[in-house]
Amino acid sequence: MAKIKLTKNELKVQKDALKMYRRYLPTLTLKKQQLQAEIRTVEAKAKAVRQERETLEAGFDAWIAVFSEKAAFPEGLITVSNIRKGEGNIAGVPIPTYEGADFARGDYDLYQTPLWVDIAANHMERAMSLDLEAEVLDEQVRLLAAELLATSQRVNLFEKVKIPETEANIKKISIYMSDQQVSAVVRSKISKRKIAARGAPSSEEVYSL
Repeated sequence: MAKIKLTKNELKVQKDALKMYRRYLPTLTLKKQQLQAEIRTVEAKAKAVRQERETLEAGFDAWIAVFSEKAAFPEGLITVSNIRKGEGNIAGVPIPTYEGADFARGDYDLYQTPLWVDIAANHMERAMSLDLEAEVLDEQVRLLAAELLATSQRVNLFEKVKIPETEANIKKISIYMSDQQVSAVVRSKISKRKIAARGAPSSEEVYSL
């Protein structure tokens, strides 16, 4: 705990600081709760996308035997030519959003290549698109988790450090100022008594009169 001045001005500074901490703490706590909820939502969405990807992959089972014919299946058939991303905002955190992807297909002889290659290529594009979407959702979770960590640290700082520390400072200054006030009253009374004692006539003076 930093050393503080035991003065009236410092007391005001500490009270203002305590007021600020108490005003911002509920906002930070609410943001923490919101981030936790948003992370769960995005994680659930990412899980759903991956589940859709697995379902799609399961649909390829009927093609496995055909895919094994490597000579008939053109290599580099599908490539990602562009990933379209936008910008979003969740709980005040800038995040990327997935808006789709553009794919390029390699050249192949339409007459020599079986029809199933086109159908398989469409499935592959969809599967790759789902993979890319899941990656963007993972990035959203990463960014939100980083903000959640920072917000949680601020909440803990206010709750466990700043507020208790400031309350202790206020108590310390208030006790000191109260003691000083009592001491001042006592000194004042003693001083008045001394003055009164010096001003009163002695017993000999009274007798001589």
